[in-house]
Amino acid sequence: METRLEPNLLLAKSFKAGQWKGSYSLVGHTADVVNAVSTLVDILGDRLLQQFDLNYSFNFLKSTVRKAAYLHDWGKANHHFQQVVRQQRNPLHEPQMIRHEVASVLLAWEFREWLEQGDGDFLTALVAGGGHHLKLGGKKGKVTDEFGEIRQSGEDRLLLYAVTRIHGKFQYHPYFRPLLKYGIKALGLPPKITLSQKPSESWSVSTIKQKRGDIQLFFEEQWQPNPVFLAVIKALVIAGDAVGSAIPNTNLSIHKWITEEVERTLDEAKLDQVIAGRLEGKTLRPFQIQLAETSTRVTLAQAGCGTGKTLGAYNWARAKALGRKLIFCYPTTGTSTEGFLDYVHDQVDSILLHSRADVDLAMATTGEEEEAGETVNNEVALKLESFQAWGREAIICTVDTVLGLLQCNRRPIYCFPAIAQAAFVFDEVHCYDERLFGALLRFLEVVKAPILLMSASFLPWQRTALQDAVGEPLDIISGPPELETQPRYRFHYSEQMDWSRVTQELEKGGKVLWVCNQVNTAISVYQEARERGLNALLYHSRFRYEDRVQHHRAVVGAFKPEHQEPVLAITTQVAEMSLDLSATLLVSQVANPAGLIQRLGRLNRRYCGRPLDALFYPDEKVGYPYSSEELNQGLQLIQSFPGDVCQRDLAQWLENIAVQGQPETDSVLLDKTWQTYSTSLRKASFNATVLLEQDLPMLKILGRKQIPRYTVPIPIKSKEMKAWKKYKLYPLAPTQKWDYSSEFGATKN
Repeated sequence: METRLEPNLLLAKSFKAGQWKGSYSLVGHTADVVNAVSTLVDILGDRLLQQFDLNYSFNFLKSTVRKAAYLHDWGKANHHFQQVVRQQRNPLHEPQMIRHEVASVLLAWEFREWLEQGDGDFLTALVAGGGHHLKLGGKKGKVTDEFGEIRQSGEDRLLLYAVTRIHGKFQYHPYFRPLLKYGIKALGLPPKITLSQKPSESWSVSTIKQKRGDIQLFFEEQWQPNPVFLAVIKALVIAGDAVGSAIPNTNLSIHKWITEEVERTLDEAKLDQVIAGRLEGKTLRPFQIQLAETSTRVTLAQAGCGTGKTLGAYNWARAKALGRKLIFCYPTTGTSTEGFLDYVHDQVDSILLHSRADVDLAMATTGEEEEAGETVNNEVALKLESFQAWGREAIICTVDTVLGLLQCNRRPIYCFPAIAQAAFVFDEVHCYDERLFGALLRFLEVVKAPILLMSASFLPWQRTALQDAVGEPLDIISGPPELETQPRYRFHYSEQMDWSRVTQELEKGGKVLWVCNQVNTAISVYQEARERGLNALLYHSRFRYEDRVQHHRAVVGAFKPEHQEPVLAITTQVAEMSLDLSATLLVSQVANPAGLIQRLGRLNRRYCGRPLDALFYPDEKVGYPYSSEELNQGLQLIQSFPGDVCQRDLAQWLENIAVQGQPETDSVLLDKTWQTYSTSLRKASFNATVLLEQDLPMLKILGRKQIPRYTVPIPIKSKEMKAWKKYKLYPLAPTQKWDYSSEFGATKN
């Protein structure tokens, strides 16, 4: 077999002339990752055990994660991988027979008699190391239960650099021996390696199949790990490998950088600054004070729109998050950006984390209201962005950045050192779908941190499910009764749109919000409004992202009190959470009850002292996005209130008609053992995020970083998209099928 490599050692990274020493070598990279996870565990200390309620000694946890870091890249000691990092093999045309992390598991299994003798749990370490690229046991978000794919590599054997024969005598390969010596020195493994069977010099395809089957059978029949302990080790190894791969290239000290970043936490003065900035000389409301005085670890804040929940949350954090990081989770990218800009931007050392944060901050506004699941298009950029969260005192993000941890999503796993020592606020919990709410329940079961859940209302079954998940007492703090019992709305239902009432409101200087259930309906209403000579604005989700941000800015700006001109804003469901505005008249198609209550939160938000009109009319398009049952329930809500209505009336009605929910609580990170792969946190969306074919020439000039500005969510079936071309992993919507204008957005031809 091959015995000579140039340079004359095993590499962990692509070889560049003059840069192959240190972290580029397999031993050097391994030492970096062991150093990274050791530093992380030392800094997080006992809080790591407390945060996840682990009944293990600190030394046992540290020894296990160090062993996992030691083993994670053993499989790079094969001729396919070494050819790739030396640019002698193009993996696109000549795939490696197996992924290197699968090879790590198979090779370490051959050394298990030796490896089991060191401190820590060998099997947990082995599985954590094997899953560090989130590609074990699943593919494209679906479980395969396949212990690594065997590819058509053009060769029938995979040569290993672990052992060799020199003059017919078996010995450990000179290239692999330094890695074994490092294990003896750093992990305290026995100096003498005693194995009942000699390790392999090479593997045939049939040998790999046999080894995979044996290991998989052992894991499935003989191994019962602690799922939370295993999950923590996996997350630490993935985060440690990410930083251990990146930081050495910057010439920073891994230990020093991690220590400085991770140790940075909130203090009382910083939170006082945030609270004082929002109060502007006023005093906190009693319920905001109550939030800080709660004695339970988990608290529910139930209050309607415009009652000051967010300020109350920062007062809660003043009591619960000191010496921790604060992670504030919103349901969408738009609401997270608003929360960042309105509260902590320039107030504390904070970061906004979601997939389009750079665009939002560059334009100092918000927009995106589609589901905030992440698509990985630039792994390096995602890691670097996630590292910024390690050193921030406050992290404002979409809920995906935290709960996505349970489905092995990349961003939350890379952010794990922040999650492992944070206090959490989850806002707008009533907006969660079954998968998102189920993930919240599992998070509450596992993470024993201070947590505040905020919602306009918690349904009876939700309160029961939350209580069961927490497993200890929790407080429910209600919003200020003087605000929630104010008569804010009067409902009017008609079979037809009432243009005369809209015109009347605008003529007296009013500001009208009109919410439609479909983008095409909103465009039609907007066109008619313009034909009638009305000052109309259009805002929906089917714009290029940068255009959507501009439309959002225009709507929010037009409703500000200092803007005196009357305006009609025509929107879709994007109004339900992201628009912080106070309309004097609401016009809405009938929708599901929760959506209607959210839309009403934009009417009379800054209470004018009397109830204002909400006009409702039917949606004839049953099934998208609302079922017949949901539309009937929405109409029932409207017709239940013939007189004045307050926010508490709506919350009570919703509680009384609520049926038992069916949260989906499955979790890859907690429910699987050896499998580690990413899957969706949220329910599948009707929309797919695409690029427009007409924008391709411009995108090629602007480069990858500008792509988020040009993304557009469109309703499309996956079958129809299969034939479309792609650019940087995004489907390209054909020009002949999709038209676009900055005024109307994307429309189907």
